[in-house]
Amino acid sequence: MVRISAGPASRQKHKKVLNLAKGFWMSRSKQFKKAQESVLHAGQYAFAGRRLRKRDMRRLWITRISAALKQNGLKYNEFIHKLQTRKLVLDRKILAHLALDFPKIFDKLAQEIKK
Repeated sequence: MVRISAGPASRQKHKKVLNLAKGFWMSRSKQFKKAQESVLHAGQYAFAGRRLRKRDMRRLWITRISAALKQNGLKYNEFIHKLQTRKLVLDRKILAHLALDFPKIFDKLAQEIKK
């Protein structure tokens, strides 16, 4: 029997990995073995990063809300607690958006909650 080489298939696989490794440093973008390793690690970092991004955004929203509340003489935890007791359903993303882009509306909300 004749030996069949896997030339086209492996070349296609190598090209795919090397394209994913474009822009990587030195041999990581040129040599298949090193590129493959780098692409695998990059995928792991990307996977973890998608979860970290959610965490980071929530921290940013809380910081923005807290800074806006400081001007109104309120603490963040008191504000959130009073929102929950009044059964006002506003998430942190919306509150941060109000605090940043519509400060007058946010100030009115804070004063209403403060009462």
